Amino acid sequence: MNKNLRDGLNFLFKSKPSRIINASKVVASYYYSKWLSKPVQWGMPIVLSFEPTTSCNLRCPECPSGLRSFSRPTGMLEESFFKKIIDEVKDTLWYLIFYFQGEPYLNPKFLELVKYASSKGIYTATSTNAHYLTDENAKMTIESGLDRLIISIDGTTQEVYEQYRIGGKLEKVIEGTKNIVKWKKELGSSTPHIIFQFLVVKPNEHQIAEVHQLAKELGVDEVGLKTAQVYDFEKGNDLIPENEKYARYKKQKDGSYKIKNQLLNHCWKLWHSCVITWDGRVVPCCFDKDALYNMGSLKEQSFADLWQNSNYQEFRASVLRSRNEIEMCKNCTEGTKVWS
Repeated sequence: MNKNLRDGLNFLFKSKPSRIINASKVVASYYYSKWLSKPVQWGMPIVLSFEPTTSCNLRCPECPSGLRSFSRPTGMLEESFFKKIIDEVKDTLWYLIFYFQGEPYLNPKFLELVKYASSKGIYTATSTNAHYLTDENAKMTIESGLDRLIISIDGTTQEVYEQYRIGGKLEKVIEGTKNIVKWKKELGSSTPHIIFQFLVVKPNEHQIAEVHQLAKELGVDEVGLKTAQVYDFEKGNDLIPENEKYARYKKQKDGSYKIKNQLLNHCWKLWHSCVITWDGRVVPCCFDKDALYNMGSLKEQSFADLWQNSNYQEFRASVLRSRNEIEMCKNCTEGTKVWS
């Protein structure tokens, strides 16, 4: 069976009546809100992103974790808090992403969290730099029931890889990948679906064909090419690729750059998903790295109450009214991945 098809079927098999009904409500309320230009929310999130930790071992130049530049506290997600939230949303939640900022495997309870969510029949995914995929952790990852594992590999040689993944070792990424593939085979598991995520920047864009070949040699299921978010892009940036296909930004006649997509006055993310920081704050999406648009704390109110509170409804209304006035949205692009 085609590996992508198998992964898709695995996701569909996580469905159950309560999740299907909820998803239908969310989709209907989103389109109804667009039509009315007024926020209406009839369901609960279909997708959640949970932040296991803000800590990271690398120093990537466009990442707050890497730059150690957070304006919010750093820390680790607590197991008891995580389980409390999952118990509240398990009947409607379909997809759970264990990632926001930081390296998930630095949380010592990370795979226990995955195992708990998997036991509730939720599709689980994470993104890692693979430096902690030791033989033991790889085996435990398979046993946790993780459905999707995204491995960041932004170069096929150490010289290129370390230009963005500062402090990283490509040999560790390859070793970790081999460990995962080995234990999938030894345990007879079809999961996790392994993706090599290649963040296309100017220093590595010449290695796109090579990363496909490396993935094939190692037994990786899929390669995803991802465009890079650059904070200071207007006057150009050394990270913006020469091939505009792989850039979020378009060069103008005067030499300046602008973001490719138009900021239309709606956003699907605000209806079907959100991000929960390690300390329980809820933010609208993954572009809010510093949790500046805090919708509330799940340590102070239930998820159902927070999802419908006045802060969230007003933020949805502001997006429907004039999205380009929201600072977080100004560097947002739809189509951030160019799947190979």
